Amino acid sequence: MKKILTIVGARPQFIKAAAISRAIKNSFSAQLQEIIVHTGQHYDDTMSQVFFDEMQIPKPDYNLTVGSASHAVQTALMIEKLESVILKEKPDFVLVYGDTNSTLAGAVAASKIPVPLVHIEAGLRSFNKKMPEEINRIVCDHLSTLLFTPTLAGLNNLIGEGFNVQTKPPFTADRPGVFHCGDIMYDNSLYFSEVAESKSVILKSNDLEPGHYILCTIHRDFNTDDPLRLNSIFTALNQITADFGVEIVLPLHPRTSGVLIKHLSPELYKATFANPKIKIIPPASFFDILVLEKNCKMVMTDSGGVQKEAYFFKKPVIILRPETEWVEIVENGCGIICNADLNKIKDAFQHFSENQNRNYPSIFGNGNAAEFICRKMIG
Repeated sequence: MKKILTIVGARPQFIKAAAISRAIKNSFSAQLQEIIVHTGQHYDDTMSQVFFDEMQIPKPDYNLTVGSASHAVQTALMIEKLESVILKEKPDFVLVYGDTNSTLAGAVAASKIPVPLVHIEAGLRSFNKKMPEEINRIVCDHLSTLLFTPTLAGLNNLIGEGFNVQTKPPFTADRPGVFHCGDIMYDNSLYFSEVAESKSVILKSNDLEPGHYILCTIHRDFNTDDPLRLNSIFTALNQITADFGVEIVLPLHPRTSGVLIKHLSPELYKATFANPKIKIIPPASFFDILVLEKNCKMVMTDSGGVQKEAYFFKKPVIILRPETEWVEIVENGCGIICNADLNKIKDAFQHFSENQNRNYPSIFGNGNAAEFICRKMIG
């Protein structure tokens, strides 16, 4: 039996990890043992026992309680604590997800010991090294022994950086295995969407009619902490509701809510909260977000994960960022990059409202990415 040490640091990574944990439990329990380490990078009070029970996620075996700090301090502390856990557990693989500081810390700690590193969501690139996530992705990929990319674009990015996709086992960090496997969040969205519909009351509690509202999420610091960008986005939201009569649902974290009063102009802040068509609601659970995505007219977001989920549920997406890692969404005409440009946001909304016929080819796999990954780790 092979032992996997899974490192996660934030709520989205626990949700991603649920797919692998579920595959191990259902199909590979005789071949794989999973130890879960929560770095404590983010504290999220929605991660209660109910969260773990509903998502069928095993509770972490370790919680390193690192907490918030600067990128350097936080990452350094995680590397130090992870090294002790890795040396104690002696896993066959260290598994990391995505692009957080926990991902980077796990990659560095594993590679220094060394223990073979598995990177899920490998190959994604924004080509913007001002984003801390971009640095984390690149470093992690180049330290990994097994790289699992969700899309062909990710695979091509790795080929462009010199990875050989024809390498045969045994794999090492110098001769890594690179695999296009599909997206584990597609696995999760398929698995949990029906459960979410039966459990969530988000539509009823907010008087939302399916197909008649926009879901909007804003959390990236380059939007929330930049008054010019934030004012432009919220001006667009108010003008869209006025010009088209559509409702906008905005699940808003308390931190972001505090930023609004600080960074929006007094007139725009007052207009936003007085606008009956803009429904600002508390942060939504994963199940609630799935239901909101599945039933909306379209999505506006600066979140990479929400972009994908919009595509899973065949909803067009207005991207409130200067670039996206999920270029296939844009190339297929299902997403438009608008950055924080007022006119581009409004034009994109009008375009998607007037052009209903879109194709959503299966660019994120077949919903069996987690099983594919487990088989490759077994070897």
